[in-house]
Amino acid sequence: MSEQNQINVNSLHSIVLQEYENTSIQKIDSTLYNSVSKLIGNLKSQEYDGHEAKIKTALVDMLTELTSSLLKTRLEKAILNNTDHSALLDEEKYILNSQEEMIERKEVILSGILNGKAKLLESIVQNNKTKLIAVRFLEEVEEISGADAKKYGPYKPEDIATLPYENAQNLISKNSAVKIHWENQ
Repeated sequence: MSEQNQINVNSLHSIVLQEYENTSIQKIDSTLYNSVSKLIGNLKSQEYDGHEAKIKTALVDMLTELTSSLLKTRLEKAILNNTDHSALLDEEKYILNSQEEMIERKEVILSGILNGKAKLLESIVQNNKTKLIAVRFLEEVEEISGADAKKYGPYKPEDIATLPYENAQNLISKNSAVKIHWENQ
């Protein structure tokens, strides 16, 4: 957004209101979410006391609610109306791509079941169990035997490793580690 068009609570409210009032997905500035993110980040980084701190918190809460409502509304329109997605922002398309992948995976599994392709199902399950997931350790973990029959560890708190999905999920459920996301640059 240009400096003249800087985002604030009032302008974001207007965008959300316009989105609610129309059945089609509205064209909005492609940098909207980035601008809101920067605004919230700047607000959160500022130190205030007393009433100013309460005002800052309320402002961040309003921006959060408005942005969440906008994203939810636009995604619901895209899913329910199955409309032209050209007005969607890249962040919204990123979310919808995962839904399309989920539908494709469901169809592959259903097809494997209904067409008697047990070997395909076994292969998919094994690949999923051994798919590597990045985690950050929250506590010490001794060496473990991975779902892929490899040895992993030992690990100390704050260590980062990639582990087979099944092992990573087990550690995450025990609060021994948390999943982290690597972004490809």
